[in-house]
Amino acid sequence: MTATIERTTTATTIAPAAETPRERAARFVWAGTRIALGWIFLWAFLDKAFGLGHETAAKNAWINGGSPTKGFLTFGATGPFKGIYQDIAGATWADWLFMVGLAGIGVALLLGIGMRLAAATGALLMVLMWTAVLPPENNLFMDDHLIYAAVLAGLALVGAGNTVGLGRVWANLPVVRKYGWLK
Repeated sequence: MTATIERTTTATTIAPAAETPRERAARFVWAGTRIALGWIFLWAFLDKAFGLGHETAAKNAWINGGSPTKGFLTFGATGPFKGIYQDIAGATWADWLFMVGLAGIGVALLLGIGMRLAAATGALLMVLMWTAVLPPENNLFMDDHLIYAAVLAGLALVGAGNTVGLGRVWANLPVVRKYGWLK
């Protein structure tokens, strides 16, 4: 029994084996995916907030009094949850929650910080967006929102914020060490 404990203790204290080229490449693929997905969230926020003309015209921008939830939830929602989404369309609390979520998730992913929280809230947002348009247009149940939710979980699980990001620095902050859910 003593030998087993000693071997286990020794094995956990030995430095990990050198990283293989494949493992290094995988870290950078996950980091690139994290940054790309972060940009998707942040761009959605910027376009809706300032009406940059991609999906949101300047006159409908949030800063000009437009609602980031009203148009889509009023006219785009379909399926069994249509009534619920139409009821919250344009509500101030829904607009703020949606926009703060887009910005927070986008910034967290771009910086590689708060990956657990960003993955959880991002996946929740994606699943809610998926439920707003059921059934999906091109499949019985699967669409890009569910894929993004799965990718967000993967990003958090592999520690994608540690490569080309501030994940390690963030994880060592006293408040983050105290409250692990902030990782």
